[in-house]
Amino acid sequence: MRRRAQNHDRGFSILELLIAMAIFLAICATMFELLRMSQQKYSGETQLSAAYQDSRLAMDQIVRDFNIAGYPPADMFSVLPPTAQYAITPVAWIPGYTNVPPTPCTLGQPGAGSGSCAGNPGDYDLIIETRIPPTPTDPPNPNPPVSWICYHYDPPSLTLFRAVVTPKTTGSTPPSPSQVAALGTPLLKNVMNNPGSLMSQITANYPTMFPGGQAQPVFQYTCDNPPGTPTPCWQATGMNNSPRNIRDMDVMLIVMTPQQDLQTQSFKLVELFGRGHRSNPVN
Repeated sequence: MRRRAQNHDRGFSILELLIAMAIFLAICATMFELLRMSQQKYSGETQLSAAYQDSRLAMDQIVRDFNIAGYPPADMFSVLPPTAQYAITPVAWIPGYTNVPPTPCTLGQPGAGSGSCAGNPGDYDLIIETRIPPTPTDPPNPNPPVSWICYHYDPPSLTLFRAVVTPKTTGSTPPSPSQVAALGTPLLKNVMNNPGSLMSQITANYPTMFPGGQAQPVFQYTCDNPPGTPTPCWQATGMNNSPRNIRDMDVMLIVMTPQQDLQTQSFKLVELFGRGHRSNPVN
């Protein structure tokens, strides 16, 4: 009898192919999941970096404006020009600023809403009076006017506005907060110092940013009390607690990314602090 030749070229069985395919699909699924997570992380980090850069630019602008507040003061002139050409005071206020002499108001404790300045200057509003340095493209002007640089934070829109009124109008009142929002341009969006209905969601992830779950001021002020003794304005005594005595201004910006984090579905915030120091020692 002849023996049947054995076939040594035997292939894979269907079961082996199915096992191999399952392993391959599992590896592909893992790779795609890692890719998805990497894309989500990249998107979140990119938004966080953009929010930080926008906040830093806004902070630099505010500090630069405040540093040159009050120029030129009245005592720089032998013959006093019209009020549109000199700074009556570095920081203006409403009401009473345009009175002759100005009727000073008192600044309240941040977040408490006290004081007689009606919120301007206050936690969310600031009016700087100064002469803006000309740019190389500006036409020559021997008597450049003084401007009002106005800031207003609008909680409903979560936007910090900046408006420049040039020249300041003789005998007129600086723009009100609503006028600043209408006349100005958004300097920074998604400002969460007063997040409103989002407070509980934000404090769940960032409790130290909002102590006691309270909205945080954008601006805080230090006054000369007496000159040479810096004191938080709301603690200054007598008329030292007045906008015209403000020496330093602290700025806090809490800014949220435009979208929630895709991985955690939570809000991402950046917090920046800055200080402007009024270099003009006169008015």
